[in-house]
Amino acid sequence: MPGTEQVQQRAGRAGRSGRRNGWAAEAGVFLVVAFVAAGLCGAVQPATGIPPEVVQLTQSGPAVAVAAVALLWPGRIRDRLAGTLPTRERTGGTAARRAALLLTPVLIIALCAGGSLLTSGSLPVTGPQAFAHPVVLVLAAQLLGACAEEIGWRCHLQPLLRTRFGPVTASALVGVAWGLWHVPVFTHEPAYAAGFLLATTAMSVILGLALEGVRSNRLLLAGGFHTLVNLGMLYVTDETAAATAPMLILGAACLAAALPWLAATRRAAQSAPDRITDATAHGVR
Repeated sequence: MPGTEQVQQRAGRAGRSGRRNGWAAEAGVFLVVAFVAAGLCGAVQPATGIPPEVVQLTQSGPAVAVAAVALLWPGRIRDRLAGTLPTRERTGGTAARRAALLLTPVLIIALCAGGSLLTSGSLPVTGPQAFAHPVVLVLAAQLLGACAEEIGWRCHLQPLLRTRFGPVTASALVGVAWGLWHVPVFTHEPAYAAGFLLATTAMSVILGLALEGVRSNRLLLAGGFHTLVNLGMLYVTDETAAATAPMLILGAACLAAALPWLAATRRAAQSAPDRITDATAHGVR
């Protein structure tokens, strides 16, 4: 008969194996519920009278999916959502990364504006008075909607996939899922959908790399980035219109903005072995 210690070791190995093998089921449940909930919310929005430029109810789909996962795996969801809200974490070197993250949407919108000027000779700026709602209401609703999405994409699915993949691969996979989740986009011509999918994948890579190792306030950081991009699309450019050229410009702008993040990540990865070697050479263990 095996001893108590052997039984405990086997149980521990089985538990770890179950957690490793359970990531696909957790991701599958999250994605199915996110898609279904978004579809149902989109179907009822016309009856609510809430204008889509203020907030789209479909954005609550990922938040509903997180709630579904929490019901099935309450222990796991606590681990996944660690760092979602503000804590007393010492920011250290992440402070500059956070600032860079929130400045990146400005770069994306500036590149979109430049692309629009080059291709069409005009910039379709929309004034706040064009909407029948106060700017403050639009800002608050956009942030709320963005956070409802990001608690699912960047606060749950990203940490989940990071248990199986590297930061770039996990971020790209989340970006593809995020893009496919916007089902109505794929009713347009293929080039339009391709531009949108490129944009979501590139933005997801930016967010994934920027939030790598950040253990506090992830939701507000991701939601702030998302909100700034949405506001830029709403007021400064016309990517929200069903036109192919602006959407391709958005995709290219997001890709260009992602390149510095990828380069910085690659430099950090290359310098890590050098730091370890130097520490070992000086007797640091």
